[in-house]
Amino acid sequence: MNISQSVNGAQTSPKADTKPVQSISGDEYAASERTLAKVFRRILPFIFVCYVISYLDRTNVGFAALTMNKDLGLTAEQFGFGAGMFFIGYFLFEIPSNLIMQKVGARIWIARIMISWGVLSMATAFVVGPKSFAAARFLLGLAEAGFTPGIYLYFTHWFPGKWRAKVTAAFLVGIPVANIIGSPISGALLQVGSLHGLRSWQWLLLIEGLPAVLLGIACLFVLADRPEKAKWLSDDEKAALARRLAAEQRDIGNKHGNTLRDAMTNWRVFVLAFINFCGIVGSIGVGLWMPQIIKQLGVDHAVVGWLTAIPYVAGAVVMLLWAKIAARAANRIPYVAGALVIAAAALCLSTYVDGAVLKLLCLCFTVSGILSFQATYWAIPSGFLTGRAAAGGLALIVSVGNLGGFVGPSMIGALKQMSGGFTVPLFAIAAVMLVGAATIAWLGDPGANAGEASAGNQK
Repeated sequence: MNISQSVNGAQTSPKADTKPVQSISGDEYAASERTLAKVFRRILPFIFVCYVISYLDRTNVGFAALTMNKDLGLTAEQFGFGAGMFFIGYFLFEIPSNLIMQKVGARIWIARIMISWGVLSMATAFVVGPKSFAAARFLLGLAEAGFTPGIYLYFTHWFPGKWRAKVTAAFLVGIPVANIIGSPISGALLQVGSLHGLRSWQWLLLIEGLPAVLLGIACLFVLADRPEKAKWLSDDEKAALARRLAAEQRDIGNKHGNTLRDAMTNWRVFVLAFINFCGIVGSIGVGLWMPQIIKQLGVDHAVVGWLTAIPYVAGAVVMLLWAKIAARAANRIPYVAGALVIAAAALCLSTYVDGAVLKLLCLCFTVSGILSFQATYWAIPSGFLTGRAAAGGLALIVSVGNLGGFVGPSMIGALKQMSGGFTVPLFAIAAVMLVGAATIAWLGDPGANAGEASAGNQK
C-alpha cells in the first residue's frame, strides 16, 4: 500500500483495495505518540488563537447592538434576522470551501479565509440600516465559510482518533476564551463614545476585525498542510506519524467509505448535521443575545461586558472536565446528550428565578452545558469519516448545523418582539436543544468500533 496516498485520502473507493493494513509495531506506536505530543504543542496554540478571533468576529455584533441598534433604527426582529444572515452565507459556501481546501491545502486556504473575513468584519462598521447590516453579515458568512470544518479536516491530517477528542476540546476552548477576553474589551470600547467621526460600536468592529487579517498573513508562514511537509519534523517522525495515520484512515475507509459520495449517501451524516443544528440554535442564539439579556439587569455597558464573561469562564472549566470524563467512558453518548439537557433545563430556569446572582448562575449552567456538548460531540463524526468523505461530511455537518445560527437569533428576535420579553424565546431555544439531546441518544456513536483498529492493538 502507498502510505502517502492513504494519508492524502486519494483512494477512489474503499472497495477498490481492501487489502488489510499491517499493524504498526509497539516501537512505532510509541514513536508516533512522542511526535503527536510535539505536533500538539506546535500547531494547537496558533490554531486556537485563530479560532478565538473567528468566534469573536461572528458574535461581537451582539455587543455592538447595545448602541448600534438605536443608531441604525434596528428593531429586535431586524437585528436577529440580520445577525443570523451570517450563517446563511456560511451554509451556502461551506462544502465548496472545504473541498477547495482539501485540494489546495490548509495553509493557503485558511489564510484566504481569515484575511477576507477580517476585511469584511471591519467593513460592517459602515452599515447604515437593516438591509446593509444583513448584507454585510451575509458576506461575512461567505468569507468565513469553511474555517471551522476546515480545521476539523486539518486535524484528521495530523491526529489519529485517540488524539482528536483531546485536540478538539482544546480547540473549542476558544469559544469561552473569545467571550472571556472579548466581552470586557467590547464593553469597554462601547464606553469610548464618538471619536474621529466614528461611533463606539464602529470602533469596536474595526478594532476587533483587524487581528483576523494579521493572523491570516501569519498562516502562510506558520502552518504546514500535512506532516510530510513540516520542516520541523524529522524524517523518522514523519514516517512514524504517516504510518499510524495511514493505518487508521484505511480502517475507517474500509468500514464507512472515504469518498464524497460515501459521505453524502450516509444517513448518519445527516442525522449528525441535525443534532449540530440543535446545539448551534442554543449556542449562537444565547451567545448573540446574552449582552441584551444581561443588560436587563440594569447595569451599564462596561459591567455588561464583565458579567457576560462570567458564564464563559465557568463554561471553559466545565467543558474541559466534561470532555476528559467523557473520553474515559466506554460510551460518550450520555455525556453528549446530557450536556444539552443541562443547558436546556438551566435556560428555562433562568426565566423563573429573581435576582441578578441567580439568573447569572443559571446562565453559567446554560453556557457550560452548551460548551460541554460541543467538546464531546465533535469526536463522533471524525470517528467514522476520512479522506474526501471527511472533507464533504464534516462540511455538511457544520453547514447544516450553522443554519441554527440563523434560526436561533432570528427566533429569539421575533418571539421577543411578539411577546415583549425573553421568557417565550428562551423556552423555544431550550425545546430545540432537548430535541437534539433525544436525537443523539437515539443515534448512538456510529464510529464506536472504528478508529485505531490497527494501532490500538499495540497499546
